[in-house]
Amino acid sequence: MQVLEHVPLASYTTFGIGGPARWFIEASSENEIIEAVRFVREQNLSLFVLGGGSNLLVSDSGFPGVVLHVALRGIEQQSLGSVTRFSVAAGEDWNTFVSQAVDQNCGGIECLTGIPGSVGGTPVQNVGAYGQEVAETIRRVRVFDLQTQSFVDLKAQECGFAYRRSIFNTSSRNRYIVTHVEYELKNNASPVVSYIDLKRYFQDHDGLPTLTEASSAVRKIRQSKGMLIVPGDPDCRSAGSFFKNPVIPSGLFAQIAESAESEVPNYPAGEGQVKVPAAWLLDQAGFHKGYTMGKAGISRKHTLALINRDGASASDIAALRDAIIAKVAAKFEIRLEPEPVWVG
Repeated sequence: MQVLEHVPLASYTTFGIGGPARWFIEASSENEIIEAVRFVREQNLSLFVLGGGSNLLVSDSGFPGVVLHVALRGIEQQSLGSVTRFSVAAGEDWNTFVSQAVDQNCGGIECLTGIPGSVGGTPVQNVGAYGQEVAETIRRVRVFDLQTQSFVDLKAQECGFAYRRSIFNTSSRNRYIVTHVEYELKNNASPVVSYIDLKRYFQDHDGLPTLTEASSAVRKIRQSKGMLIVPGDPDCRSAGSFFKNPVIPSGLFAQIAESAESEVPNYPAGEGQVKVPAAWLLDQAGFHKGYTMGKAGISRKHTLALINRDGASASDIAALRDAIIAKVAAKFEIRLEPEPVWVG
């Protein structure tokens, strides 16, 4: 195990922003994770676990403790009749795994293509898009428990999955280090075409699209919205969707709908609850595509993507974040919740 000092973190993030890690360790095996944790405990240091760097914003001062970059690799699979189980190491690139599954005609994650990051981050955030979320296919998650100092296999029902939530980012935040995720995918499956953009894309398609066609369509849609990382595209220096779609009481939604000049997009979210697109709220509050505030801004292609427009600092992004939250709260009595994790 190699312990590095004062390692800049900007290049490890999709924002391209952030100061240095005081100490930096890359772990490519479970034994190296044990060694890294031992170093943290012996030196009485704080710990941050880094995966693909696609859902975080690192402060300008960096992180004062140990950044542990989980870089375990490997994909194992087992065919069991109508399903195939994939045990995937946390450091594997998420899109590489999605492509492998789709190529083998294994369905369940085809609409989750184009999402940047590593496999280990998917259960933490319960990654979802275009009508699918990983909670529907995860069978178990292997973790290192920092409390018991041991490896544990958590069943899906123990992970507390909900919309963009799990025990890993709520009740047990900072307790577990994800090392492997086991997914169960359906063999020879038909794709999920439930999301409005996908339905529109395939409205003139003859018959049901294949998994490959559906996955390709999602990538094209994501690229049109600036939600696909393309080298050289300034709208790609972001963490994707910056705010979660808020779930609000139906009474509050009725008030908003009554005063709105046009129909308010919404989705059912359980009894007495309505989910409202955060992008609509931003737009109505004056934060439109292409909006600029100093060196930070909003993507020209998607209202929800806050971007590093021209050498922005973490403070620049945070200032825009706070301005958006304040104005949406004042206008709609809704406090938006950021998706990216603040580090530092």
